[in-house]
Amino acid sequence: MSAQPTSTADVPDDTYVHGHHESVLRSHRWRTAENSAAYLLPHLTEGLRVLDVGCGPGTITVDLAQTVGPGVVTGVDTSAAVLEEARALAERSGVANIEFVQGDVYALPFDDDSFDIAHAHQVLQHVSDPVAALREMRRVTRPGGLVAVRDADYAAMTWYPESAALTEWNTLYHEVATTAGGEPDAGRRLLSWTLAAGFTPDDVTASAGVWCYANPAERAWWGDLWAQRCLSSQFGIQARETGLADDVALEELAHGWREWASEPDGWFAITHGEILARV
Repeated sequence: MSAQPTSTADVPDDTYVHGHHESVLRSHRWRTAENSAAYLLPHLTEGLRVLDVGCGPGTITVDLAQTVGPGVVTGVDTSAAVLEEARALAERSGVANIEFVQGDVYALPFDDDSFDIAHAHQVLQHVSDPVAALREMRRVTRPGGLVAVRDADYAAMTWYPESAALTEWNTLYHEVATTAGGEPDAGRRLLSWTLAAGFTPDDVTASAGVWCYANPAERAWWGDLWAQRCLSSQFGIQARETGLADDVALEELAHGWREWASEPDGWFAITHGEILARV
């Protein structure tokens, strides 16, 4: 017998700290299976049924579908608007073995054992109960299948040259994210959360991956993206609404990001935790 998803009455009311401002989606559209899910790729074969939780504009989702076809990939996101963008991308890419469904990681609208793989990229850092989210992903994954999650770790981010503005930005991001109920240092906690969700140590393979922005084009893209996020995205809005920063402080952070991006020897690295958990 297939169980029903968790009642929506029991779903926590989490806030996505980034929101869906264009500066955020521009970052999401850069993501591919190769640069964001390389740890999972060796486990993908033709014919698998894959769930992509928190799929956003669908760039990783489309890549997964192209890899496992004729298997079907299902993307899930809470935002109806971003799902429309994902559907448009799939259509432009000529990918037919894909579907998109509005839903929540706490109450996935699927029966037990529906998928061979349940994948989530940069999701668990934004939820107030990541263990419950992992249990729900496990529920919809068949025995022998995989739950695959990857999340950044903000305290492990490093950059050069030293920048007081970027240090202040990192501190503010931690404050805003935790106020919203998230855990910005999720990467280092994925293994712990996975074990708490009921997986045994023998079920789990933990690893780490890195994004690095170090050439002029990458610095310009990353620095301008975060400058805009400080000023206009949900991150900036929440910083103001919670009294954690005012307009002047956010303008200074945006200036600091653009100043860093202009440095000829600028370097920025993001460490991610990665988990493959066998159901």
